Amino acid sequence: MNKFMDWLQNVLMPPLAKAGNNKYLVSIRNGLVLTLPAVISGSIFLIIANIPIPAWSNFMKPYMDAMGVAVNGSFGIISLLAAIGIGYELAKALELDAINGAGLSTMAFIVASFNSKYTLDTANFASSGLFTAIVCSFISVSILNLFVKKDWVIKLPKGVPAAVSQSFASLTPGFVVLLLFWGLRVPLHFDINLFVQSIFHPLLFAMNSLPGIMFYTLLVSILWVAGIHGDMTLQGISDPIFLQFLTANGLAYAHHQTIPYLTSLGFSSLFVNVGGTGATIMLVFWMLSSKSKAYRELGKVAFPSALFEINEPVIFGFPVVMNPITLIPFIIVPQILTVLTYILMSVHLVRPAIMMVPWTMPPIIGPLMATGWDWRAGVWSAIELVIAGAIYYPFFKVAEKQMVAQEASEA
Repeated sequence: MNKFMDWLQNVLMPPLAKAGNNKYLVSIRNGLVLTLPAVISGSIFLIIANIPIPAWSNFMKPYMDAMGVAVNGSFGIISLLAAIGIGYELAKALELDAINGAGLSTMAFIVASFNSKYTLDTANFASSGLFTAIVCSFISVSILNLFVKKDWVIKLPKGVPAAVSQSFASLTPGFVVLLLFWGLRVPLHFDINLFVQSIFHPLLFAMNSLPGIMFYTLLVSILWVAGIHGDMTLQGISDPIFLQFLTANGLAYAHHQTIPYLTSLGFSSLFVNVGGTGATIMLVFWMLSSKSKAYRELGKVAFPSALFEINEPVIFGFPVVMNPITLIPFIIVPQILTVLTYILMSVHLVRPAIMMVPWTMPPIIGPLMATGWDWRAGVWSAIELVIAGAIYYPFFKVAEKQMVAQEASEA
């Protein structure tokens, strides 16, 4: 066990921690925040339009097309919002003018979205263009960064207002960005969006597969065991994929089509990390009636936050971090819940997530809402709690025995 912990700290953690702090990956994570109001708002319209009550469904039938405007107007511009947000955040991280970064990224993405007939294809503004938005943002802001650092910009006298001066400073790099993307799309007839999608297609396929989502879940758990925020570290890589899955599911559901993705945003946060990463809410539950006074007090403190998927108090207070006793259940429980949830969704016993709800939604309620009021999702969430509790129990009793003995010796 000591060798394993040393391997985690000295071999696996340094490169992952470095990747988690990479400015480009952090800009994706922070930039996608701009999409959340649109996705959550659109999800509210989906929820309202699809409440599973016959009388309500009959009432809503004449208004479904009108409700669809709100859904398409929110889910349908996710990639456009991502280009704005990521360009803004990356420019800020590189100490450039953030508004200029957002503007150039958006311009590049829109040029890349024209089809072979030179008509703007707004279908790319939805989830299918998300990776194109990321690539366009990276290239555009990198060009802006190069021109600013090399001082290849137009400078105006000091008396000119800052906003005007900044706009002229981005004029030269802006022309280069426009020339680059226009040259690729028009004279060379190079379909940027199709090319980017073909590159990332294997990654999308892998993350929607059982082995892929199991590996992702395992990596998150191992990072947490080593004391690193696993979910946040991998967000820059995983969020664009899971968000693309979710918006595609939401649009498919709104148009009464087959839901294409099982592991959309919400699969991990609501079905696997029930009560927090590692399903630690059940560890907290056992602490509430513990023979150890320290565990009882920690349980009282941690339980309210665990109800809302926040489990840092138990991860660092029990602790789970670098604890050989809790290492096994903390890794095994998410793997079991991942496999069982994936199977249930693949055989259509539980609907995949189609709507965005805050990850802080309590167990049962969160899965119920995310799946569009699929009652089976709520039932499965309750069963997951039982499974997690049963697995954690023997390991908790071992830790409790040690803690009781320690308290007795101290007394």
